Amino acid sequence: MAAVVHPANADPDRIGRFLEIFADRLDAKRAEIARVAHEETGLPLETRLAQIEFGRMLGQLRTAASAARDVSLNSWRTPLIDTDSGIRSDFGPLGGAVLTIGPNNFPLAFHAVSGGDFAAAIAAGNPVIAKGHPLHPETGALLAGCAAEAVIEAGLHPATVQYFYQCDAEDGLRLVADQRIAAVGFTGSQAAGLSIKAAADSSGTPCFLEMSSVNPVFVLPSALAERGAQIGGEWAASLMMGAGQFCTKPGIAILVGEGADPFVEATASALREAAPGVLFSELGVERLASGVDAVEAAGAVLRCGGASGNPGARFEPTLLEVDGDDFLKSFQVLSQELFGPVGLVVRARDLDDASKLAAQFGGQLTATMYTGSEDDTAWMALESILRVKCGRLIENKMPTGVAVVPSMVHGGPYPATGHPGFTAVGLPTSVHRFAMARCWDGVSLERLPVWLR
Repeated sequence: MAAVVHPANADPDRIGRFLEIFADRLDAKRAEIARVAHEETGLPLETRLAQIEFGRMLGQLRTAASAARDVSLNSWRTPLIDTDSGIRSDFGPLGGAVLTIGPNNFPLAFHAVSGGDFAAAIAAGNPVIAKGHPLHPETGALLAGCAAEAVIEAGLHPATVQYFYQCDAEDGLRLVADQRIAAVGFTGSQAAGLSIKAAADSSGTPCFLEMSSVNPVFVLPSALAERGAQIGGEWAASLMMGAGQFCTKPGIAILVGEGADPFVEATASALREAAPGVLFSELGVERLASGVDAVEAAGAVLRCGGASGNPGARFEPTLLEVDGDDFLKSFQVLSQELFGPVGLVVRARDLDDASKLAAQFGGQLTATMYTGSEDDTAWMALESILRVKCGRLIENKMPTGVAVVPSMVHGGPYPATGHPGFTAVGLPTSVHRFAMARCWDGVSLERLPVWLR
């Protein structure tokens, strides 16, 4: 707790300096860190890790540095001054450590010790305890080493950033429930997230969970008729991006009305021609194969793929298909997330059927509608259903990419996240997860933070 009350850690400029030094040190080791991340995850070195994801990681840290320094009325601190009553309010650090737990699919930009949760928690003035992912331990060690050096150079308390590699699940849940943990930031599977939520709830600890989502894509009748094959190709590319291991992968495509064949044929053709995707582990291959088998057993027809590929932890790009009636009958099985290069086509007879399907989905990170020249009525009908079911509603593009801009919402209703009121991407908005509302009543001006005087 010494880092919580250390005077240096209350200095916005010093916090910003740490984040900038950290980013600079990471950039100086870009080639080594990206190479190791590639070797440990199998994700493409160029341009995925060395350029795109590395750039996003550095951009988040540097944007967080600006957020940390910002004490304006428009900052995340939201300073309010009521001179008549002598009452002032703002947002500030939580008074304890934030525990960050990162996923395996973004070893840099979502890493527990360098990603968005980390950047937001530090920007708010909190110390961070970061748990590394066991599938890329050396990557985590390199990132944490740069953080430790930056803490010292910036003059923050040495315990401001703490890092550990792995622990038993039971010990991890005990840490989550420890009263010294002020909040938890997690990105990962629904099973792990719900266990963390239960432990956090037992101690009243706020937890911000970004869990699984199938991100349904509705292709409306005019869009199918006018460019169905093109959209099918776009969907196939999105399914295979990162070997289908993105939380925003659009795993289910609902095709509305007649004319679905060109979409399905274009998707199947693209998937058949692609090489098996590299997954993060053999366990991931086993889970994906089991999921595909379960979806087939529930009535879906396998159009292509469906098997593991050699060498290594690979899985064939896979397409399954089911009609809308059967989808509803076995919704729980058929709507499960399949973490890999796998997609399910659902054929809906008309807009009424599509509306029934849309109503069945739980909370999602994203929902997408592809529209054509005569789909205004269909859009309006589905928008009223989907708008409350997703954090990000999209038209005419796949949801796989997540823009790192202030207006982005990377969140959504349960069970995509623990609750619908936050975003895990987009500074300074994401800082609010790790800040508490504070009121100052009758406090002398000289005792107040400078932004409240």
